[in-house]
Parts: sequence; structure tokens; C-alpha cells
Amino acid sequence: MAEAAENIVPGPTPYRASPHNIEAEQALLGAILVNNDAFYRVSDWLEADHFYEPIHKQIYQVATEMIRSAKRATPVTIKTFLPEDERIGDMTVSTYLARLASEATTIINAEDYGRSIYDLATRRHLITIGEDMVNIAFDAPVDMVPSVQIEDAERRLFELAETGNTNNGFSDFGSAVGSAIDMASAAFQREGHLSGVATGLRELDSKMGGLQPSDLIVLAGRPAMGKTSLATNIAYNVAENYEPEIQPDGSSKAVNGGVVGFFSLEMAAEQLATRIIAEQTEISSSKIRRGEINDSEFEKLVACSQTIHRIPLFIDQTGGISVAQLAARARRLKRQRGLDLLIIDYIQLMQGNKNTSNRVQEITEITTGLKALGKELNVPIIALSQLSRQVENRDDKRPQLSDLRESGSIEQDADVVMFVYRDEYYLQNKEPEQGSAEYEAWRTKLDYARGKADVIIAKQRHGPTGTAQLAFQAEYTRFTDLADEDRLPEAFE
Repeated sequence: MAEAAENIVPGPTPYRASPHNIEAEQALLGAILVNNDAFYRVSDWLEADHFYEPIHKQIYQVATEMIRSAKRATPVTIKTFLPEDERIGDMTVSTYLARLASEATTIINAEDYGRSIYDLATRRHLITIGEDMVNIAFDAPVDMVPSVQIEDAERRLFELAETGNTNNGFSDFGSAVGSAIDMASAAFQREGHLSGVATGLRELDSKMGGLQPSDLIVLAGRPAMGKTSLATNIAYNVAENYEPEIQPDGSSKAVNGGVVGFFSLEMAAEQLATRIIAEQTEISSSKIRRGEINDSEFEKLVACSQTIHRIPLFIDQTGGISVAQLAARARRLKRQRGLDLLIIDYIQLMQGNKNTSNRVQEITEITTGLKALGKELNVPIIALSQLSRQVENRDDKRPQLSDLRESGSIEQDADVVMFVYRDEYYLQNKEPEQGSAEYEAWRTKLDYARGKADVIIAKQRHGPTGTAQLAFQAEYTRFTDLADEDRLPEAFE
């Protein structure tokens, strides 16, 4: 058996040509040469590089340049810009162009031909990406970790999936008006009459109309103001209220609430989970961490954990993540589970271009990338941000747009800028001497501010600025509406 095996000579590996369709390419080029209107049926998404045959690439490229210059592209006008000495089989270029035009039938099928050419080019790109993945994996540089290769492959695949959309480019104004009416109709039918994703905080939703798709929403505040708590409150509310609706193509679309992706760059996933459990069960996180809970409180924790297991809230705790890495993971989440809201805690902990020594330029790159990602995925992005220390040097501690750290790009790229401010925090640190004239006035102010927080909407492209006043339960780091007891969110009993 061993001798027989040694005598077997493996045959040559069969040659496989890359996917292509020369006839479709010839049919489309012939239609364009006969009637240049055929070009406009494919020009939004079909490029010269999508053709397999090199001479066809050249013909389509020259025709593209001529037609877009308001010139006629015919076999006679095009041949001047093509190499005279090149031969296609036994034909000259001039003869080949004349043959393409003479055998053209109609432009009615031009889009079908173009789509076939594009689909085959996509398959060739997939083959190239696969070959590159194999070759890089075999010969990867020492300093290239596998995760970088995975993220690069995901990026290239996502870019390939998103190109060639025939719906890009100009659309008539009637279609835009129709989309606006559809949005208004959906808002009218939705509970709360919101056009965007509801935060679960009534006062905030009424001022913003919900979180709008593709918006970059910057949520900023000084330490201890509760910006992370507000972000986790919103994340939980959106995920808990998720109601999917199956679309005709089999995909799911959120009717209420949504799927939430939370990038926690500062806090570990376990810490974030503990905070969310504390918010929902009204058991302080310090008691949970120390195990100082009784039987009824433990039952609350179990009930809350069972609910959290069911809601579509996904946490990524990678520290120092770059915009490219974050984008790749967000795309993956949307593709695999869906995505309706993205939260990042916080901007200053992200990495920009390592070749940039200027931190302001780095933040600019980050915010520009986040804004582009929001438009690409068509989801709102809440990005938390720090405020500069100059707030502490003013008598009036209420934050302003100029207080944003590296504020230029953040303020410019953001569609909405919100500040979390709690007067109670600053008043507690300014207690005057008891019995003094100032003490009673201070006491009155503190009593009024106790348990309250302001969310200051300092910038909003789609609506007015203003302040939403919320209740804040410091022991549970929980924001709720200022309302009667029977209107407060239900707690786990």
C-alpha cells in the first residue's frame, strides 16, 4: 500500500478562470455606442474597473469621459482615444467598435447587462479579498496581530457590500417629501409621537423628538455629574422597550425601542452591569459589590438579571479603541444582531491616528469618523465627553459649549450637544457656617436642588435649545422623570 501511494503522481491543479461574462460586456458597450442614453442607466454604480476585458475597460472609460463632457460617444469618435495598433483577435480596434455597434440590439436591457457585469466584478473582488487574507495570514509581519487582519477584512467586505447601490445619487424632491411624510406618519402612530428612538425620559424626548437616525449626540459633563449614569439609563430604556417587526425581506425593524451597542472604554463590563442592576433594582451598587443584601433584595437581583438577559443590549469593554476598530465592530453588530443606537463612553479615551501628535487634530479625526459612521449605519450615536477644568473656576458652574475639551471639532461635528448639570453637587461643597446669615439661603437652595438634575441642550440642529429637568437618585445613580409616584418607571419589587 505504501509503495502504491508513493507511485501516485498528483495531477495538475485545474485552472479556474475568474468569473466574467464577455457577451454581457459587449452587449452593454454596443448599446451605449448606439444610444448614449444607455450609459445613464448604469453610470451611478458601474465603473470601468468592473469590466473584465482590458479593452472593454478602456472603451467604457473613454465613453464615460466623453458623455459626461456632453460629447457624443460613437465608434468613430471613440477610436481616436484608443491605441490604434492594438488588436482584438484578428480585428483592429476600429473594426471591433463597429462590430459592437452593429450587433447591439436595444438599450432596454442595458441595466440588466450592467448588473450582471457588476455582480461578476463583486465575485472577483471577493476572490481577491480571500486570497489576500490567506497570503497575509501566511506572511504576516511580526508586529501585525490577527485581530488587525480580521478588522481589515471586515472593513473591506463591508465596503464591498455597501457599494453599487442603485439608489445613490440624486432623487426627485417628491420622493424626499414622501420620506418625510412617512417619518411623520410613523411618529404620529408611535407611542409618544416621536420621530426618533425614545430615551424613556419624557422631558428629554419632548425637547428632542427622540434620538434621530444618523445624529451624533455629544453628552458632556464634569466628573460626578452622572453622564455615564444617564447614558446607561437611556441604553437600558431603549433596549427594554425593543419591539421588532419582520420586514418583507425577512429582516427585523424596530417599531419601538431598539438594539443598543455600548462601547465602555472606561468601565469594565461587570462594573457597567452592576450599575445597571443597581439602577433598576434600587439597591446601591456598593451594597451589591460587598454582598450586603438580604433575601428579598437577592430575589430582586435575580429577577432583574433575567430581564437583562432578554434585552438586546451589547457591551464592548475594549479600552483605547480606534475609530476604525469601533466602526468594524459596530458594522458586525448591525449585520449579525441589528443596531438602533450606539453609545460610546467616552470620546477622550479613543485613539486617533497614531501619526498625529496634535491631540486636537486627533479628536477632530475621531468626531469626524463618528459622524460618518452614524450616517453610514443610519443610527444615532451618543458619545460622552469630558469638560475642561475652566468650569470649576467660574462662579456659575453651568457648562457652556466652550467648556468642551478640544471643543472645536466636537461642537462642529455634533448634531446635538447636551450637558449634565447637578446644582446639588456644588451646593453641598459650599456649606456656610451654621447660624450665619448665608446659611438659611443656602439651605433653601439645597432643598430645592436636592434630587434634581438638569440636562442642558446647548445645541440642536433639528430643534430648539433648552433645559430638561430630571430626577436623580444618587444612591442608585438613576435618572427618572420628575413626576408623581404613579408615573415613575416601574422598579423591581
